[in-house]
Formats: sequence, C-alpha cells, structure tokens
Amino acid sequence: MNTLIFIQTNDNQINRMSLEALACAQNLNCPITAIVFDEKAAEELSNYKLNEIIMVKNSNLGDYNPLHYTLTLSKIIADDDFDVIFFAHTYEARDWVPRLSAKLDYPFISDCIQIKDDSGILCYTRQSYQGKLNNDIIANSKALCSIQSGCYKIDALEKGQANIRTVEIDTNEVPNIINTEEKFKEQQGGVDLTAAEVILSIGRGIGKEENIPLAEELQKLMNAELGASRPIVDYGWLPHDRQIGSSGQVVNPKLYFSLGISGAIQHQVGMKGSNHIMAINKDSNAPIFEIADYAVIGDLLEIIPKLIEKIKEN
Repeated sequence: MNTLIFIQTNDNQINRMSLEALACAQNLNCPITAIVFDEKAAEELSNYKLNEIIMVKNSNLGDYNPLHYTLTLSKIIADDDFDVIFFAHTYEARDWVPRLSAKLDYPFISDCIQIKDDSGILCYTRQSYQGKLNNDIIANSKALCSIQSGCYKIDALEKGQANIRTVEIDTNEVPNIINTEEKFKEQQGGVDLTAAEVILSIGRGIGKEENIPLAEELQKLMNAELGASRPIVDYGWLPHDRQIGSSGQVVNPKLYFSLGISGAIQHQVGMKGSNHIMAINKDSNAPIFEIADYAVIGDLLEIIPKLIEKIKEN
C-alpha cells in the first residue's frame, strides 16, 4: 500500500498538524511519499522516515491558491499509484481538498481521528454528534483523508533519511480568477499557549465573569497559563488569544486542567493531545470526561477554593 502525504507550510515553516498527519501515516508501516512546495521544508523532512520527498518547483505555488494546489496534486497523483493521500485537517485543506476530491473522483474522508490497516484494507475513524459517536468508514477505492489535530503526537515520528526529488509542474492553464491577498495574522503581542507546560482552562461552568479571578489565583499558584473555551471568549470575558479549540490555539501541555468545560469536539481538537488531562465538571456525562485522565464531578466554585487552600498549606 503506497501513501502520499501533503505537507503544508506557512512562512517557510512546516505546519505542525502536517507532522501529526505524517505520524499517522508512519503508524501504518507502509511506503510513504511526501509532497511539499518549499525547499527549506523539504530539507527538514529529509530527516524523517520517508521513502521519498517530492519538492515541486513552481512560482505559482509560493502563495496559497486552491486552483494551483489542486492541479499540481492531481498531476502528481496521476503519475504515481497512491492508495491514500493524507492531509492535515487545516483551514486550507478544508478549502482546496474537496476540489481535488471532485477532480480525481476520490472520496474525501475528513477530520479522521484514527486510521487502521486491516489486512490491507484501511478503516477510517471519524466522529459525529460532537464526539459522542465514532464512525468506522471503509473506502472501496483510493481515498483522500485529513487527520484531526491532536490525534497523533509529533514525538512519535520516526527519524530516517529520505531523498528529495525535485519536479517542475506547469500550472499556467489555471484560469486567473482568484486574487491572493495578504494572509491574516493575529494581533501582535498575543499569548502563545503552545509553549506552555501547564494550562488551566475555564469554560461556561465558571458561571460569571466575577468568578474568573478565583481561577486566576489557582492558575498562578500552579505556575500555569490561563486558557478558555470559546463561550468565555464570545462573552468578552477573556481575549481571543486565550481560546483553545478548532477556532483558537492547539496545545499539547504536560497538564491540561479544565474547569467547567463540557468538552465539545471543537474544544477537544485543541487540547486532546495533552500528556495528562484533568477535568472538573458538574455534568457526569460531559464529553471531556471521555478523554480525561482525572475526572472530578462537582461544583468547581466549591472545589477550587479548597484546592487553593491546600496548595497554600504546602
């Protein structure tokens, strides 16, 4: 079984989620070819266990354009016999990979949390109903597949040596109907939660804005960074750079301590790769408990003061 993985880059840096998708592909123990549009990224990839790296040279690929990306991949795939093509489940992939799926007439199985090889037949697992149900999908043909963030760890990547093959693809036939503008950038001075070893994150269960200082006191005692679920940010209680989830930051701390977060799939995307997860919630059926290593069912407004008191005693 031959696999191809598209490696997305941003400002000459490999997208972290692409490396997680590569870890998924390596887990299948089959030949892997990587395709990338950046020379610096190709050099970095050569240090991983891959059969080959295809570096595509084309000035039209310097900036993201779904039409140029689609035509390039379709030509590469037409020249080789790949059974499955992996992508990271990024915003860009969600934009252009469906176009590639339609062009190739391959199914696109998106946002997968696991891929299993059952005697040469791949089983793709994805979630529905906000993570309450896992669905196993078997494709009867070649397929495109995107991997959800946080499902595979970069630490698990196997090192190696891979050769780089440079190819040139002509995409001048692409109609000039999309104008590329400057990429959106977060405001300067934002908080980078991806570097935090301990994160204490608050959700709707905090009750009201006036209770946030209680969580902040615990956060400081734990020497942690403060995170939040989307409702807290939508209420305006904390800035967007504190948001964790599919529309916020993706984090992998040593400890993720959630307070009053139900744990919808959109939030889990941003934190389920954490080494250890601790959660406090009054709802015993909260989805966060399905991935938590330590679960406390109770009122956080009663538990946090006692926890603060115990920490101060020590």
